This record gives sequence, structure tokens and C-alpha cells, in this order.
Amino acid sequence: MRNGFPPTTAPAGRRTAGTTLLVLDADPPPRLGRLTGRARIVHTDEEGLPRLLPTADVLLVWDFTSHAVRRAWPGEGPRPRWVHTASAGVDHVLCPELAASDTVVTNARGVFDRPVAEYVAALVLAMAKDLPRTWDLQRERRWRHRETQRVAGTRAVVVGSGPIGRAVVATLKALGITTALVGRVPKTGIHGPADLDRLMARADWVVSAAPLTESTRGMFDARRFGTMQPSARFVNVGRGALVDEDALAEALAKRWIAGAALDVFRDEPLGPESPLWGLPGLIVSPHMSGDVVGWRDELGAQFVELYERWAAGRQLRNVVDKKRGYVPGH
Repeated sequence: MRNGFPPTTAPAGRRTAGTTLLVLDADPPPRLGRLTGRARIVHTDEEGLPRLLPTADVLLVWDFTSHAVRRAWPGEGPRPRWVHTASAGVDHVLCPELAASDTVVTNARGVFDRPVAEYVAALVLAMAKDLPRTWDLQRERRWRHRETQRVAGTRAVVVGSGPIGRAVVATLKALGITTALVGRVPKTGIHGPADLDRLMARADWVVSAAPLTESTRGMFDARRFGTMQPSARFVNVGRGALVDEDALAEALAKRWIAGAALDVFRDEPLGPESPLWGLPGLIVSPHMSGDVVGWRDELGAQFVELYERWAAGRQLRNVVDKKRGYVPGH
């Protein structure tokens, strides 16, 4: 414990304006009006982060696409007692030095569950009902009748048993899809990793919603895509590095699988030169599955609520297990 106090709560005597809250900014900045006068709020960009990091008690990573924390954290000087990232994934902030420290890391668990689940359902329906082709034919002013797929009665496997994965399962079940959930360890209602290949081989839909850890990096590779049925489709709303994008491109080009939808990518933003844009049967979206109207306000309100708990000496929610790389389930 740093300075002799529990790291998940604010130390006595530092629960008012004496606390420095450092915000790694993005546009638009967070709304933190409720904290005015209760904390010294300092905003910075990536360039200023290394210099200001030793001065902060709390770090809010509002720019959740930035890897600046990973680069700046190993530097000299004291470090914040608490880091909050306004995202579900934490791989962009966790470096070995932060993981080994007593600094608490929290995330935005709970904000994106339903929006991502709705987005996955929209992608499943769009692919089953051939909506991309319908839009193409409309632009071409061509009348071409086709038959589409019924989703009720199909099978899905969702990889990632956190709140997002569970919300995806519930939403797909509401469409009449028989759904299996795969997590890090098997438990009631959740399959373990050993079952994944078997489940993928029978699935019409494979949905990736897992966190990025050393054990999940590149887990969807050529071998895994080879286990899927030729009529099956793949969806990734987890992290880009979960997928071997070259292997997926080959699987689509050779029609080993019927289609895919990617909302996250190994390198973001996806450059215009990427061959993924032109792959047959692939829907590309710019990391937007959880971003509904008002989502930034929800993220800001969530952080303010967490800050008030911390300042009052109460235990924080959404505390990340830094060895695992995600918030453990209950």
C-alpha cells in the first residue's frame, strides 16, 4: 500500500480540493462539473502526460484510444493511486510496471453492454437478410429478388463471459438463436476454452466479445476459422488483436466462411490502403458498436460517481484484476 492507506480509497486529508485529478483529454472533454472545487482538475494531451503524471493523485484516461499511459508510466517519480479508463478494455493502459504497482485500475464496465449487444444483433440480422446487397442493388436501381436466412433456430457461440458477452447472449436468444457462452473457466451456464472448437464447428454465428490478454491474443486464427462451417459468419466486437486479420481475409477470400463483421481492428483507424475494405462478405465499422447517443455523458457520470465513492473512503467498483486484464465476474 502506498503511503500506508488502502489504494482503493482516498487517503484521509486528501478528499477535497487538495487532490489532483489529471485528465488525458480527448475531444469533447468529459463533463466533470460536479467535481468543481472538490479536486484540482488538470487536463493534458499525450505530449504533456509524462511531465504531469508524477503530480497526479488520480488519472482519468478519457482518450481511451491512446497508448500514452503505457509509454509514460515506467518513468521516474510518484504515480497516481488510481487510474480510470473510460473504456471496457484496459490493454491500452496496462504495462508491466502499472500491473506490478499498487495503483488501482478501474474501467467503464456496465456502460456498453446493451448498446454492443444491440449492434451485434443488427449485424446478425443484416447478414442473414442480405441487407448490404439490398443497399448495393438499390444504388444500382436493380430489382433482384432473393431469399434470405431465418435467424430463429440458428446457433451462435459468444466468446467472452463478461457483461457485454452476457448481454449479447440475452439479445440473440430473444431472436430465437440457440446461444452458447464461452469464458475463461467453465462454470454453470458457461463453457470453458476447451469447448470452443467444438462449439464453433456447429455454430452459424461466432461472436468475439472477449478481453485482450496474453491468452486471448490471436485466438481466432487460421485453424479456428477452418473449424467453422462454410455457411457460418464471424463477428468481432471485442478487441482487434483477438483476430489474425490475415487468416480471416484468407477465409473470406477462399469462402471458407460465408461472411464476417469487424468493429475493432489490430491497427486503428483502419487505413484506406487496408485490403480489409474490399473483402467479399466483410462488414467494416469504425469501432462504434457501443457508441450510442449520450454515451460520453454516461461515461462522465460513471467516473464522477466512482470519484465520489473514492473521495468518501468507500470501495471502488469496476476494479480490474491487473494480472488477468479485466474485471473479474461475480
